[in-house]
Amino acid sequence: MTSTMPLSERTVSAGGEQIFVAEAGRGAPVVLLHGGGPGASGLSNYSRNVDALAERFRVIVPDLPGYGRSTKGVDRSDPFGHLADAIRDLLDALGIEQASLVGNSYGGACALRLALDTPERVSKLVLMGPGGVGTTRALPTEGLSHLFGYYGGDGPSREKLETFIRQYLVHDGAAVSDAVIDERYRASIDPEVVASPPLRRPSGLFALRTLWRMDFTRDRRLARLATPTLVIWGAEDKVNRPSGGSALARTMPNCRLLEVPNAGHWVQWEEAELFNAAVIEFLGGGRGAPVAR
Repeated sequence: MTSTMPLSERTVSAGGEQIFVAEAGRGAPVVLLHGGGPGASGLSNYSRNVDALAERFRVIVPDLPGYGRSTKGVDRSDPFGHLADAIRDLLDALGIEQASLVGNSYGGACALRLALDTPERVSKLVLMGPGGVGTTRALPTEGLSHLFGYYGGDGPSREKLETFIRQYLVHDGAAVSDAVIDERYRASIDPEVVASPPLRRPSGLFALRTLWRMDFTRDRRLARLATPTLVIWGAEDKVNRPSGGSALARTMPNCRLLEVPNAGHWVQWEEAELFNAAVIEFLGGGRGAPVAR
């Protein structure tokens, strides 16, 4: 499914990086931050959400650094910090003082780090299965291991990507069309991306320090972050453990949790109608689905 809402597309120079941005709608700014799977991009990640949200908000959909049509390469020593800095620089370039952030997985980690570093820039947070929640307290999930291993071994392949998407990214793999997988695969083998994959397991001399920096449950600021937050987590998530949702709800002082049954790591795609209604209601854009409190 593609957006039918009028979209403007451009590349913005932000903090020395070139960030591709699509925009639709008018109103309070809402930034949609995509996940970190191979071949991901903003518009592909939120193909079932842009239209509904743009009816009530100014929806801004960037490709994160390392992905899509944005500058390739991510700081390996502090990847979440790099992403947060890039999106903050993008807000500056767009003249936006404060925005709501909606982040899926890798994009959720970006959103949360940005709010921790500069809470005055974030009005509300919506986090779907965000990365970096308790990741140093247990072995990686099987889904996350497949994600980290995509560019390793024999290198990327369509078969690897199909396995990751159908077996780990979503609850019902049969619901994902071959066209979606083909599009993601083509993006994943961009020579610049293959040369410097944006999402890899930290290694080398400072790997442990990097891993701890990427685990928000070890960040004391989390318990003081007052930003109104909605956490949405698929009950069948095989990439980031659903227990992360209750961990955030226990720790953050102004956090609601919505756990979605029969959904995996890609709730905004698998349960788009429920997701759109819940986000609109939470962000204050009108009547939507009930949200857990």
